[in-house]
Amino acid sequence: MTPTTIMTKEDFKGLGAPDLVYVREIRASDVMADVAVMVEPSLSIAPEAVLYAVHGADGERLAVMMDRETAFAAAVAHELEPVSVH
Repeated sequence: MTPTTIMTKEDFKGLGAPDLVYVREIRASDVMADVAVMVEPSLSIAPEAVLYAVHGADGERLAVMMDRETAFAAAVAHELEPVSVH
């Protein structure tokens, strides 16, 4: 049996291009449970709403957007290379 290697966040960063980020669907309740969310006062987000998170290669959540197109555009605007995760 081959021993299992445990990879650190730094190991994962080293696997891909440093500017590679991934975009995936998340539930608003996941974000609300993790952090104090700064939301425009006139904007109401239901806990079951689907949002789109931008993550670094190490899995760190970098941003959360209301739609997929905005998530990709934000990554590109910050000179990052977004890919989709299904």
